[in-house]
Amino acid sequence: MAYRYGDREQIQLFPASVDDYIPNNAPVRAYDAFVESLDLETLGIAYDPNAVGNSKYDPKAMLKLLVYGYSYGVRSSRKLEREAHYNLSFIWLLGGLKPDHKTIAEFRKNNKPALKNILLQCAKLCLKLDLITGNTLFVDGTKIRANAAIKNTWTKEKCAKVLTKVEQRIAEILRECETVDQQEASQPSLVKLNEELADREILKAKVREILSELEESQEKSLNTVDSECTRINSIQGSHAGYNGQMVVDEKHGLIVSSDVVSENNDLNQFAIQIEAANKVLGQKCETAVADSGYATTDELKKIADQGIKVIVPSQRQAANREISEFAKEKFSYDAAKDCYVCPAGQELKYSGEEDRALLYRAGGKVCGSCINFGKCTKSKQGRQISRLKNEEERERLEAEYLRSESQAIYKLRQQKVELPFGHIKRNLGMNSFLLRGVEGAKAELSLLSSCFNISRLITLLGVERMREKLGLVPV
Repeated sequence: MAYRYGDREQIQLFPASVDDYIPNNAPVRAYDAFVESLDLETLGIAYDPNAVGNSKYDPKAMLKLLVYGYSYGVRSSRKLEREAHYNLSFIWLLGGLKPDHKTIAEFRKNNKPALKNILLQCAKLCLKLDLITGNTLFVDGTKIRANAAIKNTWTKEKCAKVLTKVEQRIAEILRECETVDQQEASQPSLVKLNEELADREILKAKVREILSELEESQEKSLNTVDSECTRINSIQGSHAGYNGQMVVDEKHGLIVSSDVVSENNDLNQFAIQIEAANKVLGQKCETAVADSGYATTDELKKIADQGIKVIVPSQRQAANREISEFAKEKFSYDAAKDCYVCPAGQELKYSGEEDRALLYRAGGKVCGSCINFGKCTKSKQGRQISRLKNEEERERLEAEYLRSESQAIYKLRQQKVELPFGHIKRNLGMNSFLLRGVEGAKAELSLLSSCFNISRLITLLGVERMREKLGLVPV
């Protein structure tokens, strides 16, 4: 069988322009067209071709580098620099410009607000192309590591523990110094002890400073590398990180808005994220959907009160546990008498309030003489039932979730809103943020969300049609 062999010294006639190497339907042309369509002034990037002074790299070229690089999982400034030198599509995209990694890193760091606004313009573009309808919105969150280690996260307990150990060690060093002084003042070990003592005193001062910051901010923890991140818990363990939020439209699964918060759970995010998405849409959505992680009645009520259908299962619905014989659900509430009636027919009357709940109790004598005592409750004070002040709203939301129409919509949630996170984390290898601080994290997630939308646009429209829609007719 014959083989084909290459010849590096073969003289060839190359095309006169690098543009000839990039086909009209190459994806890089779609990314180029997208950035060309952006309004830099609205983004917040100063653009003045006639500015005097030392020349800078074209901001649009730098944006193209970041958007295209992030779309293929190339986020490191050094890797982006390498691609600009050796990858033909990057060379075409930048027109031969070759910024170094420091320039790339500085541009990204100095333009966080602009990068955060890219998704807004991308979503507006999708609205203009009628690819986002805004009828049904799905919201979800995911935990993403920060550019900081968990060992740098301090709590009041950790500070107290370290201070105790440091003070004990300082006391030991001082005793050792006194012993050495009494024996031989010129002992070499005395120098080492003095050095360690100085280090311990510095550590003690730093820990006290951290403790003071914790007390002033009233925060549970503080990371000394990225002070705005929080302790996140996931299936991979505990890490310093952020909670990334996304709101996705039902029609084509395009991302409407994204956000990053320093919270370990989603309980306080439903209303904030849906309202942010509605602001982008310029109108209220008809239906808002999320998983049980967002099931806080007060938050869901904020959206439901706006006339928006809310489809979110409660924690007990998501758990899908079998209801026991004497569970709260087996007790009926009598609104006229404002009491609960137990399965045995006894009344549990109002006995007070606790936080956001009303308490109802039968009394020790009633329960003590009941045949179900020991099964229903073992308390000598009798069985107690807590009822949320907005219990009726929670029951209404639970009933809404169980409707057949709602179930059909909820089944779409996973394939719509979890897909972007899966693509970003698995396909693009986005395991942690590169930029520190919540603003940097928001900028990166916005950039990644825009990249996901662009890839969806290429799938839906094709490169050439997308360029036509953006006003750039293919050559």
